[in-house]
Amino acid sequence: MSWAIKDRHYSQRRACGLVGLAPKTYRYVSKRPDDSWLRQRLKELASQRRRFGYRRLHLMLRREGIMLNWKKLYRLYREERLMVRKRGGRKRALGTRAPMATPQCANQRWSIDFVSDALACSRRFRILAVVDDFSRECLALITDNSISGIRVARELDRIVEMRGRPCMIVSDNGTELTSAPCSNGSKSTGSNGTTSHRVSPPRMASSSPSTAGCAMNASTSICLLA
Repeated sequence: MSWAIKDRHYSQRRACGLVGLAPKTYRYVSKRPDDSWLRQRLKELASQRRRFGYRRLHLMLRREGIMLNWKKLYRLYREERLMVRKRGGRKRALGTRAPMATPQCANQRWSIDFVSDALACSRRFRILAVVDDFSRECLALITDNSISGIRVARELDRIVEMRGRPCMIVSDNGTELTSAPCSNGSKSTGSNGTTSHRVSPPRMASSSPSTAGCAMNASTSICLLA
């Protein structure tokens, strides 16, 4: 606006019409008081009470006899950038992060996971799916109403006797898969030079046996076999 009026010698009405601005808006001069003393006092109180928001600062000003509208106080509070930052959530230990390499041959990495469904009578059942990540071959589908950690270890031992031990087993951190019978009692995940790496659980669990072998992303429980 100022460039068009001074340099191009446009009239104020013409310059406002070009940008779609009302001349009254351009000529308006704010009559709002400076309130420098109020801003200074607000800064002092905010520095003393770092976790106080504008509502509590308003109460402190009223106790000192300074009566003002909370909307005005909130405007000054924002203009002086005294907003209190929200505290983040409690940091939880994520454990050791281990890179997950792409399998290059069969029987190199298995993925195991549970899926569940219900019968027509509303009785629920679970399915333990074991999949070879390289060939996408389903090695086992064990169905039962309840599958404990001992049952998981027994079924893994049966698969190992037929196909041999894999180089890696990927699973989430479910109670059956992290229990002592499964971790220590199985030949495939027992004390045969095995090192466990625990990381955060996945955001969404697998919902079908076909997705159990897709490595379940990086948020999984990995057992590397020596």
